[in-house]
Amino acid sequence: MPFDALPDSISKSECKIVYICRNPLDQFISFRHFSLQNKFGEEDHQAGPLELDGAFDMFCDGVHPFGPFCEHMIGYWDAHLKNPDKVLFLKYEDLKDDIGLHVRKIAEFMECPFSLEEEQQGLVEEISKVCSFDNLKNLEVNKNGYSVNGIVKNSSYFRKGQVGDWANHLTPAMAERMEKVIKSKLQGSGLTLHINT
Repeated sequence: MPFDALPDSISKSECKIVYICRNPLDQFISFRHFSLQNKFGEEDHQAGPLELDGAFDMFCDGVHPFGPFCEHMIGYWDAHLKNPDKVLFLKYEDLKDDIGLHVRKIAEFMECPFSLEEEQQGLVEEISKVCSFDNLKNLEVNKNGYSVNGIVKNSSYFRKGQVGDWANHLTPAMAERMEKVIKSKLQGSGLTLHINT
């Protein structure tokens, strides 16, 4: 949900928001698989064309069920810059690169930093393991059943979780196009994303 669309009960409350953005190419592929697995758009065609090229065109043009992806990211980025005690902005790729560092960062943001004793007992590593993509994917609740009024397969929330998997699905020309879109949209925001790496 875009930051500007959050209800006052969230945006104007004391609750904290942890926002994780992802490389838009990987985000596109992940959402595409999620949509196909749940058969979104097959009956009413509101999800757009199911062929890859048409769906990618729509994504680049900002047509997405949750609004244009760049505006979505920039909304949370701006909220993070304006109020870093309320909104923590993280990148999925950074989390995958060093989960322990980011578990500590999230704990500090939540005002629950790890004590020296907890660090020495390996609590950061234990939380990192419990919250890892592979562990969450293999939980029984995430392998079976449905959510969202019985429409969405729980298993569809977890596919690969790999950084750069887009390269197995998209052409270099598509990646270049996305890089140009991102560069244009993020210009002047201070937010940088490594798209084509």
